Amino acid sequence: MSRPTEGILSDALTHLQTMQAYGGRDLDDQLVIDAICMRLSAGIETLATLDAELRESLFGNNWPLMWGRCNRIARGYLLVDSAIVYQTLKYDIPTIVAPMRST
Repeated sequence: MSRPTEGILSDALTHLQTMQAYGGRDLDDQLVIDAICMRLSAGIETLATLDAELRESLFGNNWPLMWGRCNRIARGYLLVDSAIVYQTLKYDIPTIVAPMRST
């Protein structure tokens, strides 16, 4: 039995909004970077459970990039660059969250 779309989107938004809140902290602190990366990964993994057509309509060609980011965090965790985390927070997350809120 699959979960309702609203629940999936709500959970993913919670992860991403919490991640954004962590972004207001010291990004030179490895603990903060780790927390941000874990929330980003959890949010993306949650979105992976959406119906593929809905995911495509929400994220289009960005989905493979998002999934790749999740895999990079999971498998190359020691190589995560805090500058990339900052860029993700500032530029990528708003473009991910916006279509989710309008659904």
